Amino acid sequence: MGLPKTRAEAKAVGATHYFTGKPCKHGHIAPRLVKGTCIECRKIEWQVENERRKALPKSEASKEAGRRYYEKNKELVKARANCRPTSDKREYRKRYAEKNRDARNLDTLLRKRRHRQATPKWLTAEDHSRIKSIYLQAKHMTELTGEKYVVDHIVPLRGTNVSGLHVPWNLRVITHVANCKKHNKFDYRF
Repeated sequence: MGLPKTRAEAKAVGATHYFTGKPCKHGHIAPRLVKGTCIECRKIEWQVENERRKALPKSEASKEAGRRYYEKNKELVKARANCRPTSDKREYRKRYAEKNRDARNLDTLLRKRRHRQATPKWLTAEDHSRIKSIYLQAKHMTELTGEKYVVDHIVPLRGTNVSGLHVPWNLRVITHVANCKKHNKFDYRF
């Protein structure tokens, strides 16, 4: 390291850091700031302060600034989100579900209602059996491969131009990732 050995030397040459090689009062052997503590202590202080700030409620101005940033940098924000580890995404969804239990329950209720309303009355018992077997196939493929498979509506139940039915010939098993990419579009490629 090319840092000065003492604080006085660092001040004399106009450096912002110095390195003694001795542990600080908390036991860190790291460079120190001329105006304060060692770098490791500073990192810990910053993390504690950052966690405290995260716990504070956000002001409307802060929320609006976040929305403006997202609108300006939509692609960058999405790219960063896609790069996050799966465990972090799973933890975020879990926390969201716990905080917004009523909203999650409502979403589930509405999704089930859409399926029920999109299922024609004229379906036979054999058709209902085929629908059930498609869902079982998705579950079985998930267990076999370890990758999550879901049942997709080829023509979405709530499409923008056309809406499909919840019938066996409109269902197929695809990966969860492919289904998320397809979203609510009528697209055979997936």
